Amino acid sequence: MSLDNNVSSLDSRYLDSCKRHQALPNTAVLSWLHKAVIQRINHQKCTIEVFLDQLEDCDLSPVIDVFLDVQCDAVDILCRSPCVLNQESVLSLINAANSKLEVIDLQDASVRKDILCDILHGGLKCHVMNLRFNEFHAFNFAGGFMLLHTLSLDFCSSLSTLENDCFVNMPNLMRISLCGTRVANLWTTSAALSRLNSLVEIRFQNCACCKNTGSCPTLSRERRDLACDRNVAERTSEHSKSQQTTISVGNVESSIQDESPKFVSVGDSLVNIHTHSISHNSIDDRLIGKMSYNLHGISSSGQSSNAHPVSVGLSMLQIEVSHAKLETEEDGESPTSVLDLDVKDSSIASKMKVLENPSPICFENHYREYMIASLPHLQVLDNIPIRLVDRDMAKMVFSKYFEYLPYKRQHGESVSNILYMRETGTSCGYHERSTIKKQSNSQKSKFFYTRSICAAKFGSSVWPVHLPMSQICSTLGEGSRSLRPRQFEYHPSDASLMGFGTLDGEVVVINHDKGSLFKYIPALETSNSAMALCWLNQHPAKLLAGFEKGSLRLYDINQVTTKVEDSRWTSSTKFYDDFDQLTSVHVNSSDDKFLASGYSRKLAVYDLCTGRRLQLLTDIHRETINVAKFANCSPHLLVTSSYDCDVKMWDLRQKPTLPCYTSSSSRGNVMVCFSPDDLYLLVSAVDNEVRQLLAVDGRLHTRFEISSTGSSHNFTRSYYMNGRDYIISGSSDESILRICCAQTGRRLRDVHLQDRTLGSAMYVQSLRSDPFRHFHMAVLAAYVRPSSRWGIVKVNLLASSHHAKQDSESQDFCPRFGWGG
Repeated sequence: MSLDNNVSSLDSRYLDSCKRHQALPNTAVLSWLHKAVIQRINHQKCTIEVFLDQLEDCDLSPVIDVFLDVQCDAVDILCRSPCVLNQESVLSLINAANSKLEVIDLQDASVRKDILCDILHGGLKCHVMNLRFNEFHAFNFAGGFMLLHTLSLDFCSSLSTLENDCFVNMPNLMRISLCGTRVANLWTTSAALSRLNSLVEIRFQNCACCKNTGSCPTLSRERRDLACDRNVAERTSEHSKSQQTTISVGNVESSIQDESPKFVSVGDSLVNIHTHSISHNSIDDRLIGKMSYNLHGISSSGQSSNAHPVSVGLSMLQIEVSHAKLETEEDGESPTSVLDLDVKDSSIASKMKVLENPSPICFENHYREYMIASLPHLQVLDNIPIRLVDRDMAKMVFSKYFEYLPYKRQHGESVSNILYMRETGTSCGYHERSTIKKQSNSQKSKFFYTRSICAAKFGSSVWPVHLPMSQICSTLGEGSRSLRPRQFEYHPSDASLMGFGTLDGEVVVINHDKGSLFKYIPALETSNSAMALCWLNQHPAKLLAGFEKGSLRLYDINQVTTKVEDSRWTSSTKFYDDFDQLTSVHVNSSDDKFLASGYSRKLAVYDLCTGRRLQLLTDIHRETINVAKFANCSPHLLVTSSYDCDVKMWDLRQKPTLPCYTSSSSRGNVMVCFSPDDLYLLVSAVDNEVRQLLAVDGRLHTRFEISSTGSSHNFTRSYYMNGRDYIISGSSDESILRICCAQTGRRLRDVHLQDRTLGSAMYVQSLRSDPFRHFHMAVLAAYVRPSSRWGIVKVNLLASSHHAKQDSESQDFCPRFGWGG
């Protein structure tokens, strides 16, 4: 058939459809059809490109008729600029073209949310989908997208979490772009992406010159140029085969004496490097002039900072070593001879590729290495190709800074398999199934099986259970007034009880297992928030409370009624002298003294029994003393933390003129606490500076690598969990709970708190680990929307939110524990 006949045939069908619908023909539509016919005549792929922004409502029905009748290879539906069309008609157009649909571009919110929701729930047969600048509170592609291989969700600023099954209907997805979103969690994100067996390209930030997910072409050209430069340098070198090796980055040279050199990849350069002695010569000015890369964001330790735009720091400073050097020990410890290399000369840390539009996940320390180690099939990340040396480096960095599973377990196992091992006394782990090794139970730690079960359950619960306790704090009598928690503490001996004080001054004891009110103590006066609580150790029925206006009271909950309407003050309540601007109270291990501190430079020591103030220490810090704590075992030792950046240890048996020692942070200290066995101190300073000190002399034991936000109002609090095996940390300007190994500092997991109903974040105001259950905790969270309110949320890291039906399921394995190795 001639070209004229093809064109006239399509034209006539379109014009006839326009007549039936009483619509004027659109010249843009005629142009699309004409272009498709030319492709068919030239034996090319026949694709009709539909631009929604070139259509009006009256054009949609004729175009739909054409799609129902015309023969073509593919249809692309595109929208390059905002348009106003009848949304139901747009949906009909998409459905009419679905069987031939190849590319669909609905960026810039070109369709309503409800129409977009219908599309995502109904599914499409498209190959490429672009949904940039749309609003997603959750990634909910419930329909079938079996042919989809490329997906762009760039600048979907409401998208913060990838759920466990979000890609289940996209089995052939190979490329995904998530630049400029709010995705932040390394663990949930990598777990969701790991379900995509075909995934080879992903980006959370983009190269400045790249619009799509593939490898940056500029980077490839520079690699070829640098390879040529290296070949020329090797041919002209007079000492290439001598024992003296040469470091070379362009014209940068350093001499190293080493018989077995290691290699460092800096940007696209390959460099020999020695880990002991390096002498640097001057940098050629011509090299500096040629650099088109950003060195901004590289610290003296070689770690990338959180400055914007994001530069690929350690990810582009790769270390190539032999495979023998890469083998790690069975307990998960990584070799440190290479990783501890300090790159202190900026001439080595050159050639940094500038990246733009980062999602929050990019600001996490070792983000690139974590993603490469977690996604072994990935070929390109953030427009930068992944090489063998990158994978080797990623494995080393992962083993140094992250824990795959709790207690150094390297492989996931089923709970039933571990229980079988415990009952039969066999060791049949994942890595030794072929040779079952008999081992006596006496040869294992008494916590071995408990920890193994925890590791198994933890590994299958990347999205842990969050249980808001709003049902407990709902209604009080006829006024239907809600309880507003301000501070809380787990009961020291009854695993089911928790006490909390409210913003209105009430003190409440709840059964958090059953979700019921246990005891209620009304407020004595208005506008007097409960700021601090502490249960007694020897008399666990008594609870000490400190209030905003300075009042201190000791309650006996056995003397308090359960019913709210019958609650009243009893003679058993004990009062103490006020302490102005109070923020913290703490009772010693023998229940005969307690501390009070607050927004002042004073610390008061009270006699718990007589009510007398024994000591008032003034000016022991230069700034306010936010928290003071007694040791858990010694009734005389206490520690104070202040916003003057100092932590001080004191002994009440000595004159309080000088502390036993002082340890300083770089920022103001928010709080400090002893480990359960008093061997360590956990110090939390403003904006995620968390350190563990030796309690005996204040020396630094562990520095926890948590990214700072740059906010001086990001107040960080940290506590021990599972005895002293792990620590949990949260900050007031963030919705993240961080879990780290207390002994190694390795990050085990981050948990993001979110109101799933509204899709809004919940910020961490305070937190405590459950003293009776492994990997359980509670968080006092501030809800941002729809109104600012506080609530207590229980978090169970051993149960998945996708499988837990009732909170009772989250309690099916709640072992008691000890601490130590």
